[in-house]
Amino acid sequence: MFQYDFMVNAFAAAGIVAVVSGIVGFFLVMRGQTFAGHALSHIGFAGATGAGLIGLAPIWGLIGFTLGAGIGIGMLGERITGRDVAIGVVLTLALGFGLLFLHYYTSFATQATAILFGNVLAVDRSTIAILAGLTVVTLVALAAIMRPLVFATLQPELAAAKSVPLRFVSTAFLAVVALAVSECAQIVGVLLVFTLMVGPPAAAQALTTGLWTGLTLSAALALGEAWLGITLAYYTDWPVSFCIAILSAVAYFGSIATPRRRDGSKIEPISEQRIS
Repeated sequence: MFQYDFMVNAFAAAGIVAVVSGIVGFFLVMRGQTFAGHALSHIGFAGATGAGLIGLAPIWGLIGFTLGAGIGIGMLGERITGRDVAIGVVLTLALGFGLLFLHYYTSFATQATAILFGNVLAVDRSTIAILAGLTVVTLVALAAIMRPLVFATLQPELAAAKSVPLRFVSTAFLAVVALAVSECAQIVGVLLVFTLMVGPPAAAQALTTGLWTGLTLSAALALGEAWLGITLAYYTDWPVSFCIAILSAVAYFGSIATPRRRDGSKIEPISEQRIS
């Protein structure tokens, strides 16, 4: 399998993306903002199609639209009624633009399918370098806001009383999520971003009660699912994204069925005391 350059590239790209998706997704699930991640992935589709329309690589349009939308959602969330409303407004606007771009550039249909469902086997070395650079930026930005992010997630009222800039933290985090979504879409497509950004973190939080152990397990599960998915696709000729999605679902449903203490009770969810 590794005698082919495209398979080596696929494993490298999937490994990079899986780790960052597992780590960022852990906080996304912990904050209950999975819908935001889902919306950003769909918004990225409009950016990718728009980039193709003007002759740019789709990944740059994907990054630009998701980053702008993430910042916009973070800033609008406290100004109008309900954060879901802000997400929905931005999502529908971006999808409308995506439809407009496809209307004027119908020859983009094949590439649009790859963006929707992913095509990790077509990743080249230049894309891997871009993904590696985005990963460094994403993880450094996440590390910079981690402490106030955890505080604002667990005790938002107390964090506000302690003068923690909640809007800034929320906006910065959604910008980080936008970068992670842009990377994840290169592997599983914008429609299956949940596969790596929600499935492994949700399974990790069902199996562990600590922050660092949860982050490690989430990244490990995402990495294992990505690499096993590519291996399974190689030997079965099934789509890679489908294989990764199946493994993610199996891991999640297995985690919520098996995490039991000896007394038969479920493991407690992550708490402020355990995180501290």
